[in-house]
Amino acid sequence: MYDFVIQVANAMHLSYAEEICDEIADSAQKRGTGIARRSPAYIEKKILENKAIIATTKQGDFAGFCYIETWSNGEYLANSGLIVNPKFREHGLAKKIKERAFKHSRKMFPKAKLFGLTTSLAVMKINSDLGYHPTTFQRLTSDENFWQGCSSCVNYHILTSKSQSNCLCTGMLYDPQEKQRKKWNFITKSRLWERFVRMKKTSLLTKIKVL
Repeated sequence: MYDFVIQVANAMHLSYAEEICDEIADSAQKRGTGIARRSPAYIEKKILENKAIIATTKQGDFAGFCYIETWSNGEYLANSGLIVNPKFREHGLAKKIKERAFKHSRKMFPKAKLFGLTTSLAVMKINSDLGYHPTTFQRLTSDENFWQGCSSCVNYHILTSKSQSNCLCTGMLYDPQEKQRKKWNFITKSRLWERFVRMKKTSLLTKIKVL
């Protein structure tokens, strides 16, 4: 069992920037969707802005990473680029990193709405446990810089064909003004949601081919 150190990244972690970028690119390629490509300089900037969470082993091996993005003048916030080194998967590390990023985000931007786009049921489960709810794209940020970040995804043509109103990803939102809402029960609804995601994917891809 590995002993991980999960913390807000600082200047001591700048040397991991290139490895983080390589892992983000590799993860995006294997998934075929999702994570926008980033440069080492971009990752270094996030670290120096106190907007990144990093996980390492006690021996200093890179294990995982996530960073904070703000949109629409700070009204919206996303925990982006969540990755785990393949050597350290199956240890619940992704959930721990996301939980740390969520707490740090809420501390830095207590009034911001946290949101995310994902095709992963595992990530949906993590988000659900944190209080996120599935939502339409219309309730997410309208900031064009955010949507432009999807351009490196292989499904970007689907998003643009739908005028940014739909895609293969599922939108999820945590609104601090609605935190008293009843928690979305992911466990009892996950099978139905998985079926819905499959149906949406089939429908969207069929329509795109017709167009």
